[in-house]
Amino acid sequence: MAPAANRPLVMGILNVTPDSFADGGRYFDLPAAVARGRQMAEEGADVVDVGGESTRPGAEPVPEDEELRRVLPVVEALAPAVRVSIDTTKPRVARRAVAAGASLVNDVSGDLWPVAAETGAGWVSMHRRGTPKTMQSLTAYEDVVAEVRARVLAGALQARRAGVAEVWVDPGIGFAKTAAQNVALLAALPELAEAARAVGARVLVGTSRKSFLGRYGVPPGAGPLGVSDRLEGSLATAVWAMAAGAAMVRVHDVGHTVRAVTLVAGGPRKFER
Repeated sequence: MAPAANRPLVMGILNVTPDSFADGGRYFDLPAAVARGRQMAEEGADVVDVGGESTRPGAEPVPEDEELRRVLPVVEALAPAVRVSIDTTKPRVARRAVAAGASLVNDVSGDLWPVAAETGAGWVSMHRRGTPKTMQSLTAYEDVVAEVRARVLAGALQARRAGVAEVWVDPGIGFAKTAAQNVALLAALPELAEAARAVGARVLVGTSRKSFLGRYGVPPGAGPLGVSDRLEGSLATAVWAMAAGAAMVRVHDVGHTVRAVTLVAGGPRKFER
């Protein structure tokens, strides 16, 4: 799928959960979820990413049938109006969601490329260690940039060889990473984007409202910023990611980010008089 109007894409986050870190519970019921998904489409989202299981650090797993109950009606309702991705690690949930209208599998486990090959959906090769319960204890790397790059590119190559036409790589910001490691991965995005292109993939980055953003740009003596105060950091890192070669960013604040994308895509010449 080519970027809309030759610009990076914006993926809107729709958490159909009671416990997601940024907006858990706000869109847990079907009418609220569908209304939010349609609102994001109106704000310019190219993709709405529907997830029924929180992946925040420490989150409890959700039974498969409950995850299906949460996501399938939302996918079915939104698919006629906007492109939908399914945020899941479970093969059956991914298959059922694609049958309901989703066309992209956003897979934090990095293991569902066979489902994408089977169904014809696109697939995201993301880096993560462990599970939400254990991942923040698994942040020891010899070279975080090299190890993350190798893992996501290996997944991308597997998927491409299996016939998946649309493959994305995601460095997994905040998943088994320290704040400093997140920043190192963001700094290395130009190299990741180049390597992804070489294997027929593109880069997706999600930094939106994540905790490491609350540690930067804070006045001396002030504590970390809370979730609701991380908009500026979210926009700054999204703009950096796009300028560094990311072809899609995953965000909570769709309208703000779409306006930022327009500026990035237009470049300085657009504003000459």
